[in-house]
Amino acid sequence: MDFQILFPQRSVRPAMIALKDRRRVRVGEHLTFLFENRATVRYQIQEMIRIERIVKLEEIRREVETYNELIPARGELAASLLIEYETPEQRNVELPRLLGLDRHIWIAAGNERTPALFDPRQIGDTRISSVQYLKFRLTPAQIEAWNRGAKIVVDHPHYQAESALTPAELAELSHDFA
Repeated sequence: MDFQILFPQRSVRPAMIALKDRRRVRVGEHLTFLFENRATVRYQIQEMIRIERIVKLEEIRREVETYNELIPARGELAASLLIEYETPEQRNVELPRLLGLDRHIWIAAGNERTPALFDPRQIGDTRISSVQYLKFRLTPAQIEAWNRGAKIVVDHPHYQAESALTPAELAELSHDFA
């Protein structure tokens, strides 16, 4: 195994932070979408291996398989959704109220809305996890309309917000469609 691929030079860190900043979209006060791609997923795997000091090949493979699910397929966007409340007490109140959030997040582009597809393993019966992994499968018409504007819409009974993507965000995320 080429450990240079798993542990690149430290100069990669500032570039990855900048890339993630360009791919981060805040929707309302408490939701942040970090749109993932091959580079962000590779970096996350490297960080997990480094932080957790994973050295066994089988454990490294498991990390790679787990995180590979976050890489978007052609015509998709994939995101880590962070549900952010400052204190554990706030999280204990708000996360149960957000049950059903998986049916209330959309990307609107052109004249169509595409629902977020959540990983069902992260949603419980009494509350949802504060980190969610989701994908959006855009239609060809939405991809064609993408650079003319798109927005993320949340229409949950306990959380309504939307955020129009900036031209820079649209350009950055459009690379994921290829």
